Amino acid sequence: MLAGPVLRRLEPGRLVLWLVGSAQLDLTLVLAPGDGAPRRLALDARNCRVVRIGRHACVHLIDVVLPEALPQDTLIEYDLLVAQGDGTAAGIAHWAPHLLHAGATRPNFVLRSRSDNILFGSCRKPHHPAPDGLARADALLADHLERADERPAMLMLCGDQVYADDVAGPMLAAIHALIRRLGLYAECLDGAVVDDSEALYRHPASYYRREELLPAFRSNDALRDRFFGGSEKPIFTTANAHNHLVTLAEMMAMYLLVWSPLPWRLVADAPAPPLAPKYAERWRRESQALAGFRRDLPRAARLLAHVQTLMIFDDHDITDDWNLSAKWESTAYGHPFSRRIVGNALIAYMLCQGWGNRPDVFAAVLDDMTALAATAQRDDRLDTPLQDALVKRLLSFRQWDFVVRTQPTVIVLDTRTRRWRNRRRPGHPSGLMDWESLTELQHALLDETAAVIVSPAPMFGVKLIEVVQRLATFAGLALMVDAENWMAHRGAASSMLNIFRHSRTPANYVILSGDVHYSFAYDVEVRESDSTPHIWQITSSGIKNEFPPRLLEWLDRLNRWLYSPRSPLNWFTQRRDLAITPRLPDRRQQGERVWNGAGIGQVWLDAQGRPLRIVQHNADGGPSTRMLAPEQDASPSTAAEQPARKH
Repeated sequence: MLAGPVLRRLEPGRLVLWLVGSAQLDLTLVLAPGDGAPRRLALDARNCRVVRIGRHACVHLIDVVLPEALPQDTLIEYDLLVAQGDGTAAGIAHWAPHLLHAGATRPNFVLRSRSDNILFGSCRKPHHPAPDGLARADALLADHLERADERPAMLMLCGDQVYADDVAGPMLAAIHALIRRLGLYAECLDGAVVDDSEALYRHPASYYRREELLPAFRSNDALRDRFFGGSEKPIFTTANAHNHLVTLAEMMAMYLLVWSPLPWRLVADAPAPPLAPKYAERWRRESQALAGFRRDLPRAARLLAHVQTLMIFDDHDITDDWNLSAKWESTAYGHPFSRRIVGNALIAYMLCQGWGNRPDVFAAVLDDMTALAATAQRDDRLDTPLQDALVKRLLSFRQWDFVVRTQPTVIVLDTRTRRWRNRRRPGHPSGLMDWESLTELQHALLDETAAVIVSPAPMFGVKLIEVVQRLATFAGLALMVDAENWMAHRGAASSMLNIFRHSRTPANYVILSGDVHYSFAYDVEVRESDSTPHIWQITSSGIKNEFPPRLLEWLDRLNRWLYSPRSPLNWFTQRRDLAITPRLPDRRQQGERVWNGAGIGQVWLDAQGRPLRIVQHNADGGPSTRMLAPEQDASPSTAAEQPARKH
């Protein structure tokens, strides 16, 4: 076993799980509800699809429709038995004991009847020095392991679950060692300086100098001349592209290494590549940070094996500034090498994240992936025309978003692939969703009384930062400041506000977001609306990432001065239609509105879908930070228990 199981979409009559083994496994699923006899279900081709990604690596996509529904709001133990060559079967306690809590013989889960307790966060960068927020969430779960009513209904990962564009040197070395150990499939690289993946891995610029191999702005004359006739057009814009992942094998190895401690045992002795002296100190710092990540990894994996986990991409899952503007898209997808890099990241995302959210829509894509993998079994190399065809299909795929019909309804938005492009100014940022996808969102909301909307980027962010992004856009520097926010495109912003105003859409919205590397909560009202919807923008970021502290301190302070709720400057922005009141962290400095620290967010909702408590659990194990409504007493003993009031 290499990774998993990860609990994905869970319903009383259907269970979706993900795991990876070194071969195609003969599996039996055991379910043991606390109030009933254990059930055993043999997993075969009807309920377990196997996709081979290397000689010794097979992704198992388990999708079981149960003949008898499981009970809700009760503990359900489960196991995955792997048939052995001697006729016996080994369970999770044997092949992944790190997934069990102290005293347990099997992992368990709870099917909550209401989504009124949600863990959420984004931005988990392995080589950031902060502790891992997923490990902190595992500790929280351990405190309530036997209390079904205290267990979260889901863990919602809001984006940047992996950083394909920002990779530590020691992580890249582990990725290459794992590719060799598992025999992950090679591929040709059309239009690149190197001919294929093997040449890429051996190239002198493969470590800390990959920007020289990428079709990036002002970094590769050879590729720029070949692709763009010498013009300077941006594609891979991240400042940290020195080890940007390229091949499908690299992407898949990354997922295994960030979600499971088991592959690290296979690459523990991976040697450092030859490095220039100027990179030695950076390698040392990154190795130290990765050592901390590896220490936390068993607990992060245990969390994923105990809680329903849903996911949506943001840019770093693919590449920085992914689809930021129409110009970016036309440049990136117009040439084979950059299109392949983005496509490989999408294939890996589909296999490791997207499928588990909404399995029914991926049958045709998985057929193509299975056909591609079959060609590689002859010579361990992917067929280029079939790979290009799969990339083309995924670049036009329009069903990455999904809806969980629970109470309240949870709607997860795709803010990356269906953008409202600025046709007059193609270099300006696109709207995060186009008119058609916003219309579909409105239909999904009709006649709901409350909804949880997951938007990777906050709908209502720190206004000063949005203004800086807007000024940079006017100066032609949108790519330098990640000028992506809901208010950056007038059409998308107006359409979203009109959805909130609609008489048949919910009265209460909770918006969960990440992306920005700091945490905050706003209470929002839409002015001049008959129904006066109440909106709570709650942002938790990052799980293992943080904003530069001094810079955030000054931005927060200036934002308080310039864009307070009573500031006349609000009338010159889209916020003139909104009344926004920040909630204040209970462990804040004087006047502080945002919280900077790695961790995981948690929100509890009342029967009407309104926040009862909003908490940021700090990854360092320190006291949790509560986000307090303006009317609440800041006393920690009372403030967190008071319901949020309408303003």
